[in-house]
Parts: sequence; C-alpha cells; structure tokens
Amino acid sequence: MTIKDQILDRGAILLLANKGEPVKLIGCEIEEADLSDFILNGWVFEDCILRKTKFKSAKLEHAQFIGCKGGQADFTSADLTEAQFTACDFNNTSFKGAILPQAVFKRCKLTGANFSDSRNIDVTFEECRLNDAHLRGFSFSKQTLKSLDMHNADLQRCDFRKAVFEDCSLRDAILDNARFEGADLRGTDIGGVRLEDARRFKGATISRAQAAELLSELGLKVL
Repeated sequence: MTIKDQILDRGAILLLANKGEPVKLIGCEIEEADLSDFILNGWVFEDCILRKTKFKSAKLEHAQFIGCKGGQADFTSADLTEAQFTACDFNNTSFKGAILPQAVFKRCKLTGANFSDSRNIDVTFEECRLNDAHLRGFSFSKQTLKSLDMHNADLQRCDFRKAVFEDCSLRDAILDNARFEGADLRGTDIGGVRLEDARRFKGATISRAQAAELLSELGLKVL
C-alpha cells in the first residue's frame, strides 16, 4: 500500500499498522505524532515530515527513511535492526537505547543526535554529519569511514582499531579511552587535539602534516 501527500495523525497510522502489512508513505506529514510501541516493520517513509515524531520502542526492522525531515524525533529504545536512513535530516534526534544492528545511515544530517546506550553492532555511517553527536562506546573497528564529520562529537570509549578514515573530521572530538591501534588517520582532520592527548592515537598512522600540527602545540616546527 502506498499513501502520498497526506497529513496523518496517530490514529491514521494505527489503522494502517493494524493491517499488519508494510506501508509506503510518500510526502506525508506526521509531525509530532506519537507512534510509540507501534509495529512498523518494513515501512518506507519517503520525503516525509517527521519533526518531533515519537517512535519510542517502536518496531522498525528493515524500515526505510528516505529524504525525510525529522529533527528532534525520538527513536528511544526503537528496534531499527537493518533499517536504512538515506539523505535524511534527523538533527538532535534521540536514538538512546535503540537496537541498531546493521542499520545504515547514508548522506544524513545527524548533528547532535544521541546514540547513547544503543546496541550498535555493524552500524554503517557514510557521508554523514555527526558533529556534536553522542556516540560513546561505538565500534568502528575495521570499517572504512567515508566523509564523516565528527567535529566536537562525544567519542569516548569508541573502538577505531584498524579503521581507515577517508575525508573525515575528529576536530575537537572527545576521545577519552577511544582506541586507534592500527587505524589510518591520514584522511582525517585531527585539529584541536592537544599533544598530551595524542597518546590516544598510539599505534595509528598519521601524516607528516598531522604530526607537525601536533608538535606545533609545543611551539616546534617540522621542516
């Protein structure tokens, strides 16, 4: 079933959900609706307005979000196993405690998003804005990270071992207890990292320019 260009409230979504079949919504407005605990597995939300929409504890396995505007939405404790987010704006959205195995985020704005306490095995981010996001404890081990802006993000206890960074930013990120053994950081901006914090990159590969930037904190020049 496909529904286009409708304004839908909680009651309308509940009627559709009760049919037990995935629904495709295109250009629909569901702003501020409370869809907590709804079963929406396999649903497709394309070009929908989802600002402040509540998906708390909702079942959204294999769901797709394409081109949606969902600032300050709430996915707390939602099941997003193998869900896909493409070209969406979910700034300042809560994913706290969400179930995210094999979820994929591509070309998304996730500024200020909160992924604290989520189950995040094999989550993929590509070409995403994650500045000021809360990603504490995430594992990016052995991944190739492409065009991720993690400026000022909370990356405490993150696992970046053997990860390859391509056109990324870790500028001013919080890196307490993060691990980088075997990581290739040559394709990332590590500006704002003080020399005394450089030990967090122990075992990683950096470029001569990055080394010079770190040493400049001591007033030294690399020639």
